[in-house]
Amino acid sequence: MGYLTYHYDCQPDSCGPLARCTSNGGCVCIDGYEIPPKYLPDNESYGCIDIDECKKTTGICGSNSNCTNNMGSFVCTCLTGFEPKDSGLPPNETNECTDIDECLENICGDGGTCTNNVGTFVCKCNKGFQNVPSAKPICQDIDECFNSTVCGPDSICTNTPGVFTCECETGFAPTVRESEPNETNICIDIEECVEYTAICGPNANCTNTIGSHTCMCLSGFRLLNPDFIATYDNPCTDIDECAETPGICGKQTVCTNAPGTFYCSCPDGFYPSTGILWKLGVSFCKSIDDILNEIKPAEGQTKERAFLGHMDEQLKNNSVNGLPEATVANSFSASMEVSGVGPRARSIRVSSEGDGETGSMILGISDRLVSAMVSLGENKTEKAVRSPTVDLSLTTIGPGVYENSSTSLSANGNLMDINLQGLADSNNGSAAAAFLTLNGLESLLSHQYFKTVNKTEMYSDVFTAILPAINNTNLTEPVNFTILHKKKVPDSGMVTCVYWEDNSKDKEARGGGGDMGWSVDGCWATYTNENYTVCSCSHLSTFALIMQIGEPAPEDPFLAWLNRICVIIGLFFFGLAILTFLLCSWNPKINNTARLHLCLNLALSHLLLLWNDKYVDHKLACKVMAGLLHFLVIASFVWMLLEALQLHLLVRRLTKVQVIQRDGLPKPLLYLVGYGTPFVIVGVSALVYSDGYGATEAQVCWLSRKRNFNWALTGPVIAILAMNWTMFCATLWSLRPTLANMKSDVSQSKDTRLIVFKILAQFVILGCTWILGLYQTNLFFQVLFIFLNSQQGTFLFIVHCLLNKEVREEYIRWLTCSFGKDGTEQRDVPSVSEAIDKAEEK
Repeated sequence: MGYLTYHYDCQPDSCGPLARCTSNGGCVCIDGYEIPPKYLPDNESYGCIDIDECKKTTGICGSNSNCTNNMGSFVCTCLTGFEPKDSGLPPNETNECTDIDECLENICGDGGTCTNNVGTFVCKCNKGFQNVPSAKPICQDIDECFNSTVCGPDSICTNTPGVFTCECETGFAPTVRESEPNETNICIDIEECVEYTAICGPNANCTNTIGSHTCMCLSGFRLLNPDFIATYDNPCTDIDECAETPGICGKQTVCTNAPGTFYCSCPDGFYPSTGILWKLGVSFCKSIDDILNEIKPAEGQTKERAFLGHMDEQLKNNSVNGLPEATVANSFSASMEVSGVGPRARSIRVSSEGDGETGSMILGISDRLVSAMVSLGENKTEKAVRSPTVDLSLTTIGPGVYENSSTSLSANGNLMDINLQGLADSNNGSAAAAFLTLNGLESLLSHQYFKTVNKTEMYSDVFTAILPAINNTNLTEPVNFTILHKKKVPDSGMVTCVYWEDNSKDKEARGGGGDMGWSVDGCWATYTNENYTVCSCSHLSTFALIMQIGEPAPEDPFLAWLNRICVIIGLFFFGLAILTFLLCSWNPKINNTARLHLCLNLALSHLLLLWNDKYVDHKLACKVMAGLLHFLVIASFVWMLLEALQLHLLVRRLTKVQVIQRDGLPKPLLYLVGYGTPFVIVGVSALVYSDGYGATEAQVCWLSRKRNFNWALTGPVIAILAMNWTMFCATLWSLRPTLANMKSDVSQSKDTRLIVFKILAQFVILGCTWILGLYQTNLFFQVLFIFLNSQQGTFLFIVHCLLNKEVREEYIRWLTCSFGKDGTEQRDVPSVSEAIDKAEEK
């Protein structure tokens, strides 16, 4: 309802505020305003007031909406959770507000579940999310890592939507490893050095630090790449001090590099000035001769024995384990050298009976040297010492090793099988065993120390088995030794397993004399063939194989007498033949050089054979005699070959009816071949194996069968006999035309047979009679062997002197003292054989 006021001239300010002029000059309230009820306008104000449409017209905005009155107007808005049907227009009675489905807009996000209601919605946030109405999306992730203690100390917290993870920093691990770290299961330091023992790689020390560790190479090692910590990929490698610092040990020394260290020792023939233990910067190498010269032994003691005693005493006082192999080898070499045996023995000091006292000292030193090598650990270790003097194998096992089978050790081809695990079980899980041979020890511990009525001979190396560095040495089962034979076992012999028993110290302590020797107690042979024997022993010691052979039958006095008489007769005829060749008036063109020296060498060899059993106990004299006999026998065969060669050349010239200027080869050539050949053979043999000369099993001075040294004689003899046989066949072939015409010329037939007889007789008597020595089974062959071999001088005298007419005539002149008679007296008719000896006259 309103009132109108008319004005003749209605101006904008005519109707007052909130009113306007109409076209007909009246006043009216502007839109949204009205005249208050019962209000009368005046000239100054029309009195318009705002119309409250929201109250005046219920539902003006429609349902689910809010109406907001403004001055002169109103505004309709939808309630929260609603929107107009036509979003481009405001809500009203016709464009009503409808519910909004907020869940379609993913308003809660992925961290929750949305439930739509009329005009509203509900977000149910998942674990790890929280409801933040002001955020979008509403379900916001909870940053648990914001709490610095959520994972505990020394940890790393990583937040992810809805969850978080905890992990320990490098070098740390949860207290309970199976669970992730948290406030109660905190991270603690990992002791890498304990849990990962190989984390630094080999040859390094690991030191744990909080959250980490450090690696430091052991002394004597350095990193392959020093820019990185030691690991298996960057290990600590050995420093070769010997190569990087030449002369680090000094002059005349041997530097041996070893993992993490190096060792100084002396070469063979020298010994450290400070004894066995080398002191760097103090010790130097002195020759053993110099050391012996400086020793002042006690009264009744030799310098050599004093040297061994000092070595033994130093080992007794030694507290160092892990003695280097080079030091052990040098000590063995020195001890054997001063004992006069072994490869470096320069003089013969030990008799054939041996030296058991020195041998026992060497065994004591061996035991202590091996014990000083041992350093027991957790695992299995194997060491070996190989030198011309010693061959040693050492095996140790610790608690970290279990041996299912027996342990085998070798020394110079011999084997020892021992149950080392059984010993370890009795010694807190650790045990050690050593097996060794010493070159020359058999000379000290001679087979003559074995008391028996039979003849004995050492048939193997002397070897020692030791259980070092353990307390309980009782064997759980017998030890087996596989022992190589030094030569073939004779059918009549019996191999005996023996060990060295030394009771001298016990008896001396009781006031009695010393007693030592080979014994069979606790050892027996379980198997033997021609090459080796297996011995089982219930204890350990020093062992050997001794061959027992029945005492040989006493020498037949008749054969000894016959041999001496026959050799003397043979020497007599050798003397006649030598005098004949020297004094007889031979034709100047005849060369008797080969025959003369053949007789000289055979005569000297027969003379020496009469005495070669007298010097068996004198080793040097026996060696010299054996070498001289070797030379004379070879020389005899060579001169026999030269004689056959000259005879062959002469026969060939005669068959060709050639004028012969001189018989045979020139003298210088004959001397060169006749004595040069045996000199070379004997010289080379002595250089290769000088110990091959000396006393043999037959107790004569001759060539040993060891290392087949007897072939130094057998080989050349067979070769010369083969050449002699070839020469004999060639000579017969040259005489073939004469033999073909034997029926037509009786005289020539007789002479040719004589030539053939001479050739054949010389070959058989001088070259083949030694074969009878293989058939000494009965008296007939023994007598035949003695007769034929002792009468070589007789046969040579008959063939070359008595069957020569010129020599016979010379004998007649000597016997009848008719040197001045006419040479035209009656003579025997000359023969073709004699013509050979003076063919130069043709």
